[in-house]
Amino acid sequence: MAKVAFLGLGVMGFPMAGHLKAAGHEVTVYNRTAAKAKAWVEKHGGAMAATPAEAARGAAFVMACVGNDDDLRAVCLGDDGAFAGMEAGAVFVDHTTVSAKVTRELSAAAGEAGIGFVDAPISGGQAGAENGQLSVMCGGAEADYARAEPVIDAYARICRRIGESGAGQMTKMMNQICIAGLVQGLAEALRFGEKAGLDGRAVVEVISQGAAGSWQMANRHETMLDGKFDYGFAVDWMRKDLGICLATADEIGAPLPVTALVDQFYKEVQAMGGSRWDTSSLIERLRRMS
Repeated sequence: MAKVAFLGLGVMGFPMAGHLKAAGHEVTVYNRTAAKAKAWVEKHGGAMAATPAEAARGAAFVMACVGNDDDLRAVCLGDDGAFAGMEAGAVFVDHTTVSAKVTRELSAAAGEAGIGFVDAPISGGQAGAENGQLSVMCGGAEADYARAEPVIDAYARICRRIGESGAGQMTKMMNQICIAGLVQGLAEALRFGEKAGLDGRAVVEVISQGAAGSWQMANRHETMLDGKFDYGFAVDWMRKDLGICLATADEIGAPLPVTALVDQFYKEVQAMGGSRWDTSSLIERLRRMS
């Protein structure tokens, strides 16, 4: 068992840190809003800290799951940042979905301090975090990954090292590119069925057993048919992720025509007031079109 710090207690980080505590690790948490850290300690035990540096002090592993590039820099760098509190030989594991550019920047800064750095973005949504069934895609040095993997296992269904620093984030981009097209396709099919007067649930029961089946179909078709979107992975977050994908695609010369189109559809959902709706709300856009 290890001494671990966890930075960021949002809908993903809160249960992930809980799984670490349940696995027997000594956990100290930090959250920008201290009330969330207090609530976590009341539920799980462990300790809370006022700054990332304080949380990281003496920890063998520091995990982070925050919002974006700037948030990650804020919890890593500066006098109050995690790197200032970490000892040489400790490993920083970043579960945030960020750009590969900031990953490599922070990995280099960590290396100068003798700290390991693993980029380890996650997929599986809030349910995956709560059930400890996340897919974790990692980049970084093999030795750092090998040390961190048994700790990550507390909330992972699968955890794999894909390559060197940044490879985890590039893999997460591929994940989000796949999801964008799948959700739009599912939304169009379900709306088509509604307009045709078919029973969507009956249709999905059949087609989900064939080549059309997907995680999105299995887990989102009922709430899409019911028009319930007040849960899950928010449209704002998806647009942030797709923005990273599209910017990176420009850098490496990879065409993403469908992803760019779906990103604009999500922009329309935001304009409809759906910024915090689940990504499956693409069907609501189609409903309002006809």
